Amino acid sequence: MKTIKIKNMKTIKILTIIGVISFAFYSFTVLQEKEWKVPAKYETMKNPIAPKTDAAIGKSLYLKHCKSCHGKEGFGDGPKAEDFDADLGDFSTEEFQAQSDGALFYKTTTGRDDMPEFKKKMPNDEDRWLIVNYLRTLAE
Repeated sequence: MKTIKIKNMKTIKILTIIGVISFAFYSFTVLQEKEWKVPAKYETMKNPIAPKTDAAIGKSLYLKHCKSCHGKEGFGDGPKAEDFDADLGDFSTEEFQAQSDGALFYKTTTGRDDMPEFKKKMPNDEDRWLIVNYLRTLAE
């Protein structure tokens, strides 16, 4: 009888240790996923649309598709922002503006989590590039 209890205690200890290690690994993995990895192909991608080209169109596309979450000024304070747990970002910050145009194009195109994929909503690449150009004006 005593041997069975000792074996059960060892099993419980081992399972507890495995559980703690698994939880720690899971927590680390979840924290790692917060960073939005951009493929190298997009990091180096150049914007084919000159910055001032069709600025009014870029702004109107932003106001139509992005303002509800990211806000009129891009501070992440749009009317729908309260519905999300995630930080919607502040497009006026140096950190945001330091991203390459290709990275912004990639993020706008593919989306993730609550951010929708805009390739379907805006199938024309030029429209997404115009939004990238407009995002640059939010630093000013």
